[in-house]
Amino acid sequence: MATEVLLITSQGGHLAQLLTMRGWWSGRDRLWVAPDTADVADRLAGERIVHSWSPTTRHLPNLVRNAVLALRVLRRERPALVVSAGAGVAVPFFVVARAMGIPTVFIEVYDRVDTPTMTGRLCGPFTTRRIVQWEDQLAFYPDARLVGPLL
Repeated sequence: MATEVLLITSQGGHLAQLLTMRGWWSGRDRLWVAPDTADVADRLAGERIVHSWSPTTRHLPNLVRNAVLALRVLRRERPALVVSAGAGVAVPFFVVARAMGIPTVFIEVYDRVDTPTMTGRLCGPFTTRRIVQWEDQLAFYPDARLVGPLL
C-alpha cells in the first residue's frame, strides 16, 4: 500500500506548524522527511522518518543530496499527497512530486506576512494547492486558500 501523506519539514517552527495539523494527519498512513536533529527526534518520536540533508540554505551539495533522496523516497513510497510548510528541503521534493504527478500542498509560514518566503516562491510552480495563514499573504499568493493561523 502506498503512503497516503509525505510530510516534508525542517526543524523548529516549520515542524511546529505541521504538528498543529495532527488531527488531520494522525489517522493517515504517513512518512516524514526531516533533518536528524534533537528537536525532530523529540517531537516526532514514534513516527516513520527519513532523514534529509541539512543545512539547505545556500548549500548546493545538500540540494543535490536531497534531490536524490526525493527521487528515492517518492518512487518507493508513491504518496497520494506531499505536504510541507518549508523550508528548503521541500523544493526538490515538490519538483520530483510534480514530475511524477503527485499533488502537493505548500503552507506558507505563520511569521512571513509582508513578503513570501524563498521556499514558497521556489515551490510555487510545483504546488497544487497553496495555503496561507493570514489575509495579507493573499496579496502575493492570490491563488491561495486562507485557513487562518495554525499556531
